[in-house]
Amino acid sequence: MLSTGLPQGAVPKLERPGPLRDRVYEALLELITTRALQPGQHLVESELAAHLGVSRQPVREALQRLNTEGWVDLRPAQGAFVHEPTEEEADQLLTVRTLLEAEAARLAAAHADQAGIQALEEILAQGMLAVAGDDVDAAVALNARFHTKVIELAGNAVLAELAAQVDRRVRWYYTPIARQRGHQSWIEHRDLIAAIAAHDEQSATRLMREHTEHTRRSYHDRPTS
Repeated sequence: MLSTGLPQGAVPKLERPGPLRDRVYEALLELITTRALQPGQHLVESELAAHLGVSRQPVREALQRLNTEGWVDLRPAQGAFVHEPTEEEADQLLTVRTLLEAEAARLAAAHADQAGIQALEEILAQGMLAVAGDDVDAAVALNARFHTKVIELAGNAVLAELAAQVDRRVRWYYTPIARQRGHQSWIEHRDLIAAIAAHDEQSATRLMREHTEHTRRSYHDRPTS
């Protein structure tokens, strides 16, 4: 295995069409947010290029962009490394997430129709199965789908745009605690669906705030090696 340490089958296929540098950027960002590339891991241009089947130039350009966005640290004379988030960074991001998603839950309770409720219930069922099967990757992806759907049901385009800006970083922080949150997280999702279905804006707001706060606290309380 190359020193980048990617798990077998972890490298995403590059989507076409589109500028190669953008596709390499998306592939590397996906590997970082899913933690296939771990915080602090050394990123070797030549090895990443070989994994992705491209030249080093688009990899270099992607790493520079990821550095600008805070996903990668470029260190003089050392190279590129996956950024290691501080506890303060995580706390700030997850606090903002709580504010956005609590409002999204309130709006969803005000506007959601039966089709929207059914969509949430279907994601809930799949999430419960993923947790029961200890499929962490699926649970993380379904958790993101659930929250994205709530935001969609809120019907506020500006809120959705702001939430999308933090979505990938939320996944980054959620992945290492997905197993720890496990079944309880989906119980909280179920209760939230009930509040939205009842058009209970106050309860939906409270439940989403409590839910996202549980995730924030779990991240800070997670075991670290």
